[in-house]
This record gives sequence, structure tokens and C-alpha cells, in this order.
Amino acid sequence: MHPAQLRRMDPEDKRYRQILGVRFFTGSVAEAVALGLRGGLVVVPSAPVLVNAAEEPATQAALVASDLAITDSGLMILLWLALKWERIPRVSGLAYLKLLLREPSVRAPGATLWVMPGEESARRNSEWLRANGCAVEREDCYVAPAYGGGALDDPALLAEVQRRRPAHIIMAIGGGAQERLGHYLQQNAGYRPAIHCTGAAIGFLTGEQVNIPVWADRFFLGWLFRCLQSPSRFIPRYVKAIKLIFLMLRWRASLPGSTS
Repeated sequence: MHPAQLRRMDPEDKRYRQILGVRFFTGSVAEAVALGLRGGLVVVPSAPVLVNAAEEPATQAALVASDLAITDSGLMILLWLALKWERIPRVSGLAYLKLLLREPSVRAPGATLWVMPGEESARRNSEWLRANGCAVEREDCYVAPAYGGGALDDPALLAEVQRRRPAHIIMAIGGGAQERLGHYLQQNAGYRPAIHCTGAAIGFLTGEQVNIPVWADRFFLGWLFRCLQSPSRFIPRYVKAIKLIFLMLRWRASLPGSTS
């Protein structure tokens, strides 16, 4: 087991399961949001991100160091059921974000810094958030540059975080990059903001991403709707996610690549 997990695992707390070396919370979405509001790094890894973590040490380190990991991946949950005969609940990133956005501490002026993938996303998302009662202005949105692989640093974002000291930082950028960036802020911010890595979830609310019905999200079919909307973008991504089957078969609870 990774040393960070040894320090933070409570063997008496039945709300957590270690899967691929990551400590996943298996409570309700309301409980997950309550924990996320306390501060720290919240990750919502999809199946493709879990596969990438086995190949990308910086992503793996971010997931292991997270303060709260949510069971967003339906494939992971189904595999865990098949391997361990244990059913754990799924909490999607979309459900988490919807409930998070109801919180007064998130909606208040200046409380939240949004990390957006582009100017158009920042404009669209800000308009939707204001229309739904969140005090978000353009200056509350940081437009992220294109990040490469490996460990991430973004001194401009870090300076903005240290200047503003927002209670919440919501990552609306791609999976893999957002976890590494969140880990960087977790290590360097100098205080303990709540860093919510919810990725494209805001896009499902604003219309930037394909609308996923509640029933489809509940039955783990969000991937299908995304593939139908943009097959050239999402089909290769989810084909790669099939590697999760082999990772789960080999490593189960253990951290991929570990010797224990």
C-alpha cells in the first residue's frame, strides 16, 4: 500500500473501499458533498483516468493523495461487484456538482474560483451559473492553458489562488489534467481550499456537453450518450478504458505497479 494511504486509511471506517490503490468513498452524494466542503482535493476519476493513472505516475500520485475520491466510474463498480461480490454505490460527478452548487458557501460572491478550458466555456458557464443564482463574474474564472503530460505546475493560477484565497476551486477541465493540477494546488496553495475536480460535469448543465437523462446517469450509460454525440472524440477514449478490466483483474485493491 502507498505510504500516504497507510497514514490516512481508517480500517474501522466502513464507508471507504480501496480500489487500485485509491481510497474511494462509498457513502451517499449528500455525504460526499459534506466531506468535500471541508476542504482538500476531491477527485472524480472516470474509467479512462483510472487507466491513465496506471501509466502516468503524476496522475496516480494525485489520486492517491486526494482527500476524497468519488465512485463515478460505472465500469469500476461493475468490475468490483464481479470480482468481490460486493455492491458499492455510484456517485457521479454530475450528481456531486448539482448538489454542490446548492451550497451557500459555493454560491456566495468571491467564494469560488472556476478553472475553465477556454474563453467560450468561461462565458457560457458564467452565464448559466448567474442565471441559477451563483454569484460568478468573469474574474471568478481562470482560463487554463493547454497542459502537457507529467507533473503539472501553473504559477499564474497559483498566484491567483494565493491572492484571492477562494474557499472553493472547481476544476472544469479534462480528466487527467485536472487531478494533476488539483494536486499541485493542494501542495502549494498555502492554505486548505476545497478543490473539486468535476471536469465536464458543468457542461452537461449548460448544454456544452450532450444532455444525459437522470435515468441514463443512474444506469451508467453516460458514456453511450457522449459517444453518440461525438464518436470521433469519445469512442477511442472509451475503447482505451477497456484496459480497466485487466487492471482490476490483476491489482484489485492494490496500487498498480506496487510490490505489496
